[in-house]
Amino acid sequence: MPGDKLKIYNDTENFNAKNPVVSIGIFDGVHIGHKKIIDRLNELAVKYKGESVLVTLWPHPKEILKPENNNSLLLTTRKEKEYLLEKSGIDNLITITFTKEFSQISFRDFVKDYLIAKIKAKHIVIGYNHHFGKDRKGDFQYLKSISEEYGFSVEQLKPVIFQKSYVSSSSIRQNLEKGKIETANILLGYNYFINGNIIIGDKIGRKLGFPTANIKLNDSHKLLPKNGVYAVKVSLDKKEYNGMLNIGTSPTLRGNSSHRTIEVHIIDFKGEIYDKEISINFIGRIRDEKKFRNEKELIDQLNYDKHKILNLLSK
Repeated sequence: MPGDKLKIYNDTENFNAKNPVVSIGIFDGVHIGHKKIIDRLNELAVKYKGESVLVTLWPHPKEILKPENNNSLLLTTRKEKEYLLEKSGIDNLITITFTKEFSQISFRDFVKDYLIAKIKAKHIVIGYNHHFGKDRKGDFQYLKSISEEYGFSVEQLKPVIFQKSYVSSSSIRQNLEKGKIETANILLGYNYFINGNIIIGDKIGRKLGFPTANIKLNDSHKLLPKNGVYAVKVSLDKKEYNGMLNIGTSPTLRGNSSHRTIEVHIIDFKGEIYDKEISINFIGRIRDEKKFRNEKELIDQLNYDKHKILNLLSK
């Protein structure tokens, strides 16, 4: 059965699968649009008594071709994507290292040398707007035109639409950058999350009665939602806690600092947690970050935020 255990390959040289049913793409976020493709792959793998295969690239092509572009921030790190794909039931994941040299491979050579010669694809499923190869000139019509010659079948799925717009990794990034965490979560099909390590901070929160864990992301390419206060679920030492998280510069306490930090107050938690790994699931956005006139105003607001967050998380 598909999905018993995800097999991960870092290249195509040692790949071997029975009747491979293949899709290719970045799959950043593994969102509900991707899930539609994955479900179809798994369905066809059962039908043809074969195995489902995803072919993806790492690093993201934008990071190599346009390193100056901040839009290369990602919804999922490589490990996070592997984790989500394992949960999806895919049999095989092939990650091809993306380089400038690889970017020069034509779409014809990619199909011939990779999909056919190395992967031996028997059936190919692609998304509604998928393009591949040098200058992204390869598409569904090309695959269809050569399918009989190379002995594979191909199909293109219709887009998943939410509120009259196509679901895509780009649209999810835009929602996160605007602070629309609830909409992003719907498009993802799960709560957006970050992973990191707890580092030593300045311990100001402790003096206010709201001690916080300062988080350093595992990967600097991970996209953070818009600055503000969020209701979150915190996973720490295999336990889950409620939390209130702030992303921003803490203007009341740090003045005009431009340094962006991630701090989470883990509600009803006591103990030392430095250097531990932590995972944060975003549930809802409470408010923008703002500068208060004094610490008392800030503490009053934090108490109000905590009450609002607990009500939200209890639902």
